[in-house]
Amino acid sequence: MTLAAVCFAATMNAQVYVGGSLSINAWSSQENAGDISETTFKILPEIGYNINDSWAIGTVIGYGKDKMAGVDDQGLSESAFKVAPYARYTFAKCGKVNFFVDGGFGYTTAKDADWTRFTVGLQPGLSVALSDKVSFVSHVGFLGYDVFNPDGDKNNVSKFGLDLSGSNLSFGLYFNL
Repeated sequence: MTLAAVCFAATMNAQVYVGGSLSINAWSSQENAGDISETTFKILPEIGYNINDSWAIGTVIGYGKDKMAGVDDQGLSESAFKVAPYARYTFAKCGKVNFFVDGGFGYTTAKDADWTRFTVGLQPGLSVALSDKVSFVSHVGFLGYDVFNPDGDKNNVSKFGLDLSGSNLSFGLYFNL
């Protein structure tokens, strides 16, 4: 029984990956353009499990902080929590490069600013194996549905479509355990 448990744990560990992404962004405008500044920070850790060579499941659970200064002579600050489970299908392998698409949904909520966001859709990406244990991963674009629900009645913003802008570009590292 012990040998079976050790074999199972070793096999399972070989299929688990952890990683994620981190972003920091700051901008400011001069006096004639409003004299506003904003700083954002996001940490989005990720864990997943490779079911086989083509399929994986995983989730991103993260935190973000946005701080704005100069808006109506007061500062605005909000913190957000995000959870985004997904299923990943790897559709092409070219040596150390894998092309995949993540299908899933995301839920983000900001208590301080009292808003929520729900997304469901597809996000293509690629993975480059830097070694047996480390991979560079990138996602670009989003095809799906996104609804933003700020506090208040009749003010939801929803959209459906394909977005290939730079705001949907992310980079991260995975460590294969």
